[in-house]
Amino acid sequence: MDADGRWQILRSHVEDQVPLAALARHHGLGVRTLERWHARYRAGGLQALGRLPRADAGGHRLPADLIALIEGLGLTRPRPPIAAIHRTVVKVCAGTGWPVPSYGVVRSIITALDPGMVTLALEGPASYRDKYELALRRTAESPNAMWQADHTLLDIVLAGTDGKLARPWLTVVMDDCSRAVCGYSVSLEAPSAMHTALALRRAIWHKADPAFPMCGIPDVLYVDHGSDFTSHHLTRTAVDLHIRLIHSAVARPQGRGKVERLFGTINTELLTTLPGHLAPGQGSPAPVLSLPDLDGTVEGFLTLYNNRPHSELGVSPRSAWIADGWLPRMPESLGALDGLLLTVPRPRTVRRDGIHFQGLRFVSPTLAGYVGRAVTIRYDPRDITEIRVFDHDQFVCKAVDQEHHGEQVSLKDIQAARSARRRALRRGINERIAVAATHTSTAAGRRQLPVPPTPARPAWTLKVYKEDLT
Repeated sequence: MDADGRWQILRSHVEDQVPLAALARHHGLGVRTLERWHARYRAGGLQALGRLPRADAGGHRLPADLIALIEGLGLTRPRPPIAAIHRTVVKVCAGTGWPVPSYGVVRSIITALDPGMVTLALEGPASYRDKYELALRRTAESPNAMWQADHTLLDIVLAGTDGKLARPWLTVVMDDCSRAVCGYSVSLEAPSAMHTALALRRAIWHKADPAFPMCGIPDVLYVDHGSDFTSHHLTRTAVDLHIRLIHSAVARPQGRGKVERLFGTINTELLTTLPGHLAPGQGSPAPVLSLPDLDGTVEGFLTLYNNRPHSELGVSPRSAWIADGWLPRMPESLGALDGLLLTVPRPRTVRRDGIHFQGLRFVSPTLAGYVGRAVTIRYDPRDITEIRVFDHDQFVCKAVDQEHHGEQVSLKDIQAARSARRRALRRGINERIAVAATHTSTAAGRRQLPVPPTPARPAWTLKVYKEDLT
């Protein structure tokens, strides 16, 4: 009987002073029962008339050691089936005298285990961390206070420059406070320090499109532990631009969840509508788009993303970034920004014939006063026919390679030329080794020609003299 039913019985006694004995006879209840109901009502009101929970609710009338045994078997990795656990428990109970629990009781004990404990025991600490540990999500309080940068391999195939299938990489720089995409880079090559620098350059400098007003130098750049984000180039650039570089915990992408969600949005909303999309469970489609085609498409989608309302903010990321109006921190000029982001610093010593770097020799009349001194050079990996020379962070001059003056030679071209030269040398070595092996085997064959057998020597006989014959 619920609380309302008990109240309907007690109501006559409480309001009309009907004796409890008369109510007990009328309803077929014990007087002592009505007295307990009345006492509970006076102590706690109508709510106290409800059914009290059992003191052992949620527990089992089994020995604590037996329950611990069942739980231990349920936390064993790999976990045996519950039927196997029940059979094991029955055998143990037969030898110890414990009461034998039913299959349902064993199953209820195992299913009542803490899910976090089960995950930690059966799946390991990594799975437990991702499912149950608290994650600290960094949140910036103002635009450009913190940017996040990350890469992703897009679920689409493009027509590569060599005609082969190629999957592109997308690098995104996002403002943490407003969720606005400040810059991006699309490339067919794996993430590198240069691609990160190109995305940062695009994010920091002014855009020609007024729908893309995000710019400026962030106070903090939050990245992972990729080789491009831990490179000396990015570290030095962050120091020069007065950016605090923070790396997320290893194998803990939760802190970069905002940019990770953007990648999911791009894959589900944009790439599924494009030819060449890699759908799960299907083969590779024929490539249709080129890298410039995808670059323009991604730019249009990111512009739309920045200008549509965000579900968590209630306004568009662009509006959240503009806020009440403010002036972002900017570099002195685009040339100064390129000098930091798109060039790589390397220490070198000025020799009498110039500066030697990557197999090239760079000269300049200004270097005459720096012979024997250690300097820092900066070069653009896309064109290393010219370097910039610095002495204690002070610009000295530009030095050029005389043999390739007027040409554009990238570091990739130099490396390709080196590889080609190495392959040519290897082919020459293999050809010469093959010729030597052929002649050596021929000479060995000549030495092994059959030799005419020497006549057998006659057997030794006793020498006989003429005098002995007479």
